[in-house]
Amino acid sequence: MSIPAACPFHARSLPGDGTPLKPSPQLAAWREEGAFSPLDFQDGHEGLVATRYDAVVSVLQDPRFSMRPSRMPVGPAVDDATAHGDSGHAPTAEAEAVPLELPGELDEAGRASDELNLLNLDGAEHAKLRRAVMPRFSVRQARGREPWIHAMVAAEIERLREKGPEVDLWRDYAMHISARTHCHVIGIPEHHFDTFVALFVEPSTAQQKYDFIRGLLEERAGDPGEDVITDLLANPDLDRIEIEGLLRLLMGAGRDSVAYLIATASVALLTHPDQLAALRGEPERIRPAVEEFMRAGAMFVTLFARTATEDVEVEGTLIPAGTSVSVSPVAANRDPAHWGDDPESFNASRDAFGHIGFGYGIHGCIGQQVARVEIREAITALLEHFPDIALVDAEQLRPQPFAHPVAVYEAGSVIVRLDGAAAIAAPA
Repeated sequence: MSIPAACPFHARSLPGDGTPLKPSPQLAAWREEGAFSPLDFQDGHEGLVATRYDAVVSVLQDPRFSMRPSRMPVGPAVDDATAHGDSGHAPTAEAEAVPLELPGELDEAGRASDELNLLNLDGAEHAKLRRAVMPRFSVRQARGREPWIHAMVAAEIERLREKGPEVDLWRDYAMHISARTHCHVIGIPEHHFDTFVALFVEPSTAQQKYDFIRGLLEERAGDPGEDVITDLLANPDLDRIEIEGLLRLLMGAGRDSVAYLIATASVALLTHPDQLAALRGEPERIRPAVEEFMRAGAMFVTLFARTATEDVEVEGTLIPAGTSVSVSPVAANRDPAHWGDDPESFNASRDAFGHIGFGYGIHGCIGQQVARVEIREAITALLEHFPDIALVDAEQLRPQPFAHPVAVYEAGSVIVRLDGAAAIAAPA
């Protein structure tokens, strides 16, 4: 089968009428039509979007697809009044995850720190940098950090209790947990936490970020620890430009993804009383439930596009060399051909292992094992300490602008009453 032809019946841009727990029906319609659908990119390129599970996995694991060039899909206008809801704030979630143009310093070879972005590299170049940081994100390392994360979450629970009874789980809880864990694993000292938040959680310039990274490296050079920065400084195969580029990516990427998942998992449970009751009755089910949180509430409508370096046939479709393909974890995570009956529903008892919520292949999420611990501890603590917690309102139950040009859902505020004074029904 050849590449799908563009025609008036094919939408050419990503839909903006979806929400994290109820994606746009357009994605399901594309999936029913075929594994790939036409998609326009912001630079004028006419490419594709993959929506079926098998097609998504095939593209993500095929080395004949490159991360270059960096192309962003055409999506809904971010200033669409119907998408803003009542938030009044600009989308920020993963906007700092992948710097497209940054003023990194040049080395003798003419490279800049921003060019060392793992998400823009392929092959041996990518493998070298990924290997440099992977040891701190292994399953063993994640398990070893469980006591620290458990204690940190307990402290955040007490802070939440003091702030209550009405709080925003996104800003007052989830973002604190993800930012503190980020600093702990990377190796940012506690006395720099507020600065890290100001630069990497709140808006700041690229120059401010690099100035912070360079100062931090000078400080940590004489203070080794069990963290990423120590490993990078001790790695003889990395130069300073590579270290700065890696830290720029790591400090910006993944943190909001974890906070988003904690917030979205909370919304899923609080709008599905039956699932909440089942998890309270069998708290040991939290580990597999985390996988369902990731499947049903995936953040990325599409991942960063891959471009065919040669003619490639995927699931019976010939993709010509030079064609960029966006893959949709949200659509793949709801493919009935893979998940069976009722994949659109949220079911905390589902066997959701194999989801694409953390990506797939060589560019899969580096920090996914630590992220699982964070989500598990955060949700477990909420259910244990606030038995009457109830949802007042959640922005993510209404369509919002994408948080990044690649098409990323925004978590939005998640207002709850810790004493159970209000509740809303599950989304229709």
